[in-house]
Amino acid sequence: MMAIAPHFVDRCQPVGPLPQVMCGAAVAIGNFDGIHRGHQAVLDFAMTRAKRSGLRAIMLTFEPHPRTLFRPDKPVFRLSPHTEKAQLARAMGMDAVLSLNFTHEFSTKSPQRFIDKVLIEALQAKHVISGYDFHFGENRSGTPDYLRAQGEHRGFGVDIVDMKSDCSGDAVSSTRIRQALEDGAVQTANRLLGYRHFVCGTIRPQKTHCRQLETVTASLCMTKNYRIKAGVYAVKVIRSDGSTHNGIARHAQHPALEANNRMLELHLFDFNSVLSGEQISVIFHDRLRSEQMFEQQDDFLVQMNTDLAQAQAVLQDAKPLSEFEDRLWSRYPVSMPEKAQHNATCSVGTRA
Repeated sequence: MMAIAPHFVDRCQPVGPLPQVMCGAAVAIGNFDGIHRGHQAVLDFAMTRAKRSGLRAIMLTFEPHPRTLFRPDKPVFRLSPHTEKAQLARAMGMDAVLSLNFTHEFSTKSPQRFIDKVLIEALQAKHVISGYDFHFGENRSGTPDYLRAQGEHRGFGVDIVDMKSDCSGDAVSSTRIRQALEDGAVQTANRLLGYRHFVCGTIRPQKTHCRQLETVTASLCMTKNYRIKAGVYAVKVIRSDGSTHNGIARHAQHPALEANNRMLELHLFDFNSVLSGEQISVIFHDRLRSEQMFEQQDDFLVQMNTDLAQAQAVLQDAKPLSEFEDRLWSRYPVSMPEKAQHNATCSVGTRA
């Protein structure tokens, strides 16, 4: 993997000009939800290709997730919404992220139109890299073989990266990781990701809703689309100043929230400061137990002390799962990528 790009650019793009860094680059293309080990192989290949050719390496992706657009009644459990995806791409060493607005109109464009208007006209791509299972255009009719043939015909290089499998021989995929998290198998999900699953958010103003919350250091409101299994987890919390704190997180339905929304309640070890309104990252190390209800506050406090002791044992000797994870948190703990300026020389729009 490469070093982190010093001047990273992040752009969400419905229409308009693009910064020069995004034009004439090696383009890694895909949904990249979670940027798991398979995605990392694609991005690594793109960065290697870019370095050999003296190019920039950019990640081209789509928002919202196409499955959410087509099935709004069953939105995808996102492993990495756009901000987290950009943070991961930056830690990988990519120079930029371009996220195209994925609309129904955009989805009906032919594969040829996508190549003409996005890859050639707008991005002036010199090289395109995708995974073995990437499809694009109307009805997903654009295949890796079609992309390769068009590259040969239109004058840009194409590399298709093979499937990345784990020790079982099964493909590493976002679907497998989502299912592992829904099952509470955090360590399995982390192994497939190549780093520990995390969420970012802003701490809610402190309010005491019930006795379970009286000792809560901080809490995040999670949307109904975040479907990690309810229960208690050993976590690390990274503040915006880079400081790290061990603790537990309880993910559960809360009566103060709308139906289907859940609260992530955080209890941090030996921590008495006020975090209200602060942006943090919560990193999941392991699941300790299922959600429980307590009739007596004393019973709750006894169990919480047990949870804290178990979490401390899990966290005290925890090491980064990979060089990538170490780089992700050691340099840019809770960072917002630099927004692109409008002094650009190329443009792309979903109306093409």
